[in-house]
Amino acid sequence: MKIAIIGAGNMGMSFSKSFLKYELIKPENLHLITRNQSKVQNISEEFPKSQISIFEEVNDLEADLIIIAVKPQDFKNVAENIHFKLKENQMVLSIMAGIKIEKIQKLLNHPLIVRAMPNSPTLLGMGITGYTSAEGISFSQLINIERLLNSTGRSVYLEDESLLDGVTALSGSGPAYFYYIVDAMIKAGMQMGIDENLSKLFVKQTMLGAYHLINNSDKNLEELIKDVASKGGTTEAALKTFEDNNFKEILQKGILNAEKRAKELNG
Repeated sequence: MKIAIIGAGNMGMSFSKSFLKYELIKPENLHLITRNQSKVQNISEEFPKSQISIFEEVNDLEADLIIIAVKPQDFKNVAENIHFKLKENQMVLSIMAGIKIEKIQKLLNHPLIVRAMPNSPTLLGMGITGYTSAEGISFSQLINIERLLNSTGRSVYLEDESLLDGVTALSGSGPAYFYYIVDAMIKAGMQMGIDENLSKLFVKQTMLGAYHLINNSDKNLEELIKDVASKGGTTEAALKTFEDNNFKEILQKGILNAEKRAKELNG
């Protein structure tokens, strides 16, 4: 399989590294395309056996799969300035937030589109990606796409494309919510006089341990909370403050606003 990736940002690079790490493609069958001339040197050093091109200079594209990894706001401009003609059997995988399959098909004048929403832990091979596809994509083609996506973590196929905006808000943006809460906890530790590095250690290890408890316990989340929050104790005091200030509702509202923004990106 030959793969071309348009957009050499974090996500495009992490996909490339995963494909090569798990030997899903050969380095010489990877073509990285950037619109930024200043990035070429660094990309070439990182992928010495792969082809590196400037977007405007690509007049023909020999690839079985073309991955669109540009910012959704830039897609219209990219689509209007493509100098190569998409071949009938070429597959396109979009990892842009919000841009629907129908719009991608229209702007590229091409039917074979798979749309996916990964998240940043793909950098470590620990991401999760929701994906869906246009009509006309065969089962075997989807299996090939899934193999590629699974190299970056896990993937889930969605029959209903409209759910992908929710996936974008929940898991695509989700790591930032997690970092936001972690940052607040670290700063609270510092306010209590704990050294910053020590506060980071306590919080990060607490989050790691809590994650493993969620995965390995038979108890649901409410039960796990009750295990920590004894009557009249310190945890209960914190949780009461969260409830009094509608923290859960605020967090949920933020996620719903992220979904709303994903829908707006389609134009």
